[in-house]
Parts: sequence; C-alpha cells; structure tokens
Amino acid sequence: MSKERQVKILERQINDLALGINDLKNNDGEYYSIKQLEKSREKIEEKLKRLNNQSKKDDVVTFEQLGCDRIFVDEAHYFKNLFLFTKMRNVGGIAQTEAQKSSDLFMKCQYLDELTQGKGIIFATGTPISNSMVEMYTMQRYLQYNALEKRDLIQFDSWASTFGETVTAIELAPERNGIQSKN
Repeated sequence: MSKERQVKILERQINDLALGINDLKNNDGEYYSIKQLEKSREKIEEKLKRLNNQSKKDDVVTFEQLGCDRIFVDEAHYFKNLFLFTKMRNVGGIAQTEAQKSSDLFMKCQYLDELTQGKGIIFATGTPISNSMVEMYTMQRYLQYNALEKRDLIQFDSWASTFGETVTAIELAPERNGIQSKN
C-alpha cells in the first residue's frame, strides 16, 4: 500500500484511540483501561514515525498502482489478528495483538471498498469463527466496514454491547483419559 494510505489509516486509529481515552476519562473509566489505551496509542504513533522515517525504502509499485479491483482470500481465518482496542478487560478471547499480514489485508480491503463500493473482497474459509466474538467482529470489519460505520459500530465495545453480552462462567479444563492436562 502507498505510504499516504498507510499514514491515513494509522492516523485514524490514533484518533479512535484518543476518542476512547477521552470517553473513559469523562466517564470515570478504570485507570488500568486508560493506561492500556494510551499504550496502544503510543505503539501506533511509533509505527507512524517508523513509516515516515523510511527514507532508504526502495521505490516499488504499490498495490493501488497494480490496478486490482477484486481480491479472493482463501483460508481467511488466518487473518483474524487485526488491530483492536477495547475498554474491556479480563474477557476471554479478546487479544490486542496485531499481525502485519492482517493490517496489510485490512488496508487493501479498505481501498477496494472505496474503489468498488464494497464489492471487491471475497473471503473463503471453513472456520470463520472458532473461538470468540472478536473473530466475528474482525470478519465484519474486513467485509462490512461501511455498514458498521453507518450504524456507529466501528468500535468493538459498541459492537459487542449491541450483539453480545459479557457473562461470568466457569470454563472446564480440557481432560485426557480422566487426567487434567498441565501444558
């Protein structure tokens, strides 16, 4: 992706985090949650600095210059580690890790959505959701970003409060032949 598009997306993520931090501060949010969001913002700001300091980078053809108007992604479940921030903590299945391949695919999906009015991305997978609601949200971000945006559900917390609920439950440990696994 072009440097300009990457900068635009990173700046949008920084802005979203700033809004989340302000919302927590204004609503007496937990100190830990505020610090966690500030740390996420700092990581993205660092990534933006690295992107801007790439003076020795080779000039190559960008994705936009290739002329692609559709992508087919097989085994799409391998791209579930997309950037996510949330005010929730101690909830199973919510990881705030990010894989570069997922971020790159997300940028390409955003570009193709602009180009084709949301008709340029096809995902194929046998297991779109295997562990958590976050995976469902992530798939929607890839494939239905504009629909989420129209309904003000871009932020995971607003999406989760609309389509799910947090419950406290005991999770059974996996057992093997009656002996509890200690891996």
